[in-house]
Amino acid sequence: MLLTIDVGNTETKLGCFASDGSELLQSWRVTTESKRTADEYGVFFAQLFATAELRTADVEAVVIASVVPKLDQTLESACKRYFGCDPVFFKAHRQSLIPIKTDRPGEVGADLVAAAIGATQAYGSPLIVISYGTATVFTAISAAGEYLGVAIAPGINISIDALVGRAAKLPQIALEAPERTIGTDTISALQSGIVYGFVGQTEVLVARMRAEMGVDARVIATGGMAEVVARHTNIIGEVNLHLSLLGLRKFYLSSQKE
Repeated sequence: MLLTIDVGNTETKLGCFASDGSELLQSWRVTTESKRTADEYGVFFAQLFATAELRTADVEAVVIASVVPKLDQTLESACKRYFGCDPVFFKAHRQSLIPIKTDRPGEVGADLVAAAIGATQAYGSPLIVISYGTATVFTAISAAGEYLGVAIAPGINISIDALVGRAAKLPQIALEAPERTIGTDTISALQSGIVYGFVGQTEVLVARMRAEMGVDARVIATGGMAEVVARHTNIIGEVNLHLSLLGLRKFYLSSQKE
């Protein structure tokens, strides 16, 4: 099996693929824990595999994209000890699957480029890939399949936490859109402003990016909060929560052919 791991600031996504990369056997989305030791990660991996009736001994390769550098050595040690293999770390500026046309390619997040690779493989190009995670990131991919750049906005959960944290009387709310935009109580008012506010942000940024790209780029959404926005706008063509894992799989398979 191939194990792909996308380590984000808030969440870590894992996916197990068949050895030939043809099938995603199992995926998980868990909280990123920077204080775990290598052994704790090893036990955690073993528990995930056991619940899915998969064997850690069947893992033949591991590919990791990480935006949390202090976890890299920990995960490397865990993979060596519990999977018996050295993980390959995906570096955005060192890959050759998608040209990066930004001013400073070395600053581009590995997770975003992995998702862009997975998206172009699945949907072609041009594309706008929206990642709803710790931050909301809009990635523009040209008709030629080039990574043009991004727009970065505060993530939905960060925005909610900041709002509630600075206003003691505001309650925590469920992320559900109310029937009316004009709220008649505190909860419906917050739900309207947050959900429809992020819908509006999505529609405006996509429109501006399409205009700058000069094409009617298809929009694909990913990340934990993608469904919340996608339910209330037709500008998102599809939600795919596995884009970064698919991109890491593509990276591994291409490296095997070299």
